[in-house]
Amino acid sequence: MNVKICGVQDKETALAVAASGADFIGFVFAESSRQVEPEVVKEITPALPGTIKKVGVFVNESPDEINRIAAYAGLDIIQLHGDETPTECEQIDYPVIKASSIREPHDLERLSMYNVAYSLVDHPGGKYRGGSGQSFDWQILNQRTSRHSQIILAGGLHPGNVQEAIKTAKPFGVDVSSGVETDGRKDVSKIQAFVMQAKTMNKEMKI
Repeated sequence: MNVKICGVQDKETALAVAASGADFIGFVFAESSRQVEPEVVKEITPALPGTIKKVGVFVNESPDEINRIAAYAGLDIIQLHGDETPTECEQIDYPVIKASSIREPHDLERLSMYNVAYSLVDHPGGKYRGGSGQSFDWQILNQRTSRHSQIILAGGLHPGNVQEAIKTAKPFGVDVSSGVETDGRKDVSKIQAFVMQAKTMNKEMKI
């Protein structure tokens, strides 16, 4: 099971995420309580092993600016969490994770509109796009078809429910931010527990 820890803001936490065995690490460049400046990420990425993919999260930013920041900060993958069109996604010079909000089964239809590497499905959220800590009905994902990109499940996940989420939704990967925080800051023990719980599903599901 692939695991993405999102909303990392400092080097110490980033190194802990890499050491935990996570596959993706997310840095939020859009307006958010977890927003981080490109200059900070530029100092972090060279210290991370090549085994973990560095993901930049953007909301309604221009493709040119995204490509510029990605090159500057040393990113591997771009996550688009706004109202980006399929054409805009194709203008990104990096593999794309396109996030979509899921309320009802028909929301899955949007996923096949995008020719992207991964589709991230999340709760509609509140003030900011994503990171709300709320889940949606995971059973909805059982109605997806082979036309849908590889699914990364997000929204309301934490060490205590990630195994249930994986069993129900059978995603390619899982994404967490607030679910591994204590008092609004990343908690290394929770990160380790989340990764361990997700990864132990590999043998059971023959992943």
